Amino acid sequence: MDAHFAHSHGQKVLKQRNLLLVVIVGLVILVGVLIGLVATRDREVVLQPILSRPMTISSSGVTTDYLEAVTRDTAYLILNRSPSGLDYWMDNILKIVSPDAYGAIKAQLIKIVSEQSNTDIAQSFLPTKMTVDPKSMTSQVTGQLRTFVGDQIIANEQKTYVFSWKYSGVSLSLIRFGAIVPIQTPENP
Repeated sequence: MDAHFAHSHGQKVLKQRNLLLVVIVGLVILVGVLIGLVATRDREVVLQPILSRPMTISSSGVTTDYLEAVTRDTAYLILNRSPSGLDYWMDNILKIVSPDAYGAIKAQLIKIVSEQSNTDIAQSFLPTKMTVDPKSMTSQVTGQLRTFVGDQIIANEQKTYVFSWKYSGVSLSLIRFGAIVPIQTPENP
């Protein structure tokens, strides 16, 4: 009788072990599926409160509205400067620069800071037109660039600037920027 009791008790323990093994395998599969869903799902960030309408960014790509807003703010930051705020100006531009382009852009900015730090030269940019292309991750801003010495305007010209961007995850960073130089022709010197 003891052998029969031991055998039935052993069978009961084996059934519990097998059931526990099935539950563990099922949970491992469920966790794997959930990790796969989380890893492939697009991430979104809602940007507020300074925008006129709700705007989101997603890991699947940058929207035209977002690229336009970032370009506008970056153009104001880069193209409006005065000698008294050059360190602040450079530090804030470098915060939005891609690590890939950090050295080259910092060298450009240091050159500008060294040229203008002990002068009364300031500049102001008033944008009049903007085009953005989320596919090529570029944007162009056209507007009036005014250069001042003290309070006097010494130059007022229309210029177009191009900005190149890198989008990774949900982070947009600046790769390159500069003025578009018109091609000189005999009828357009």
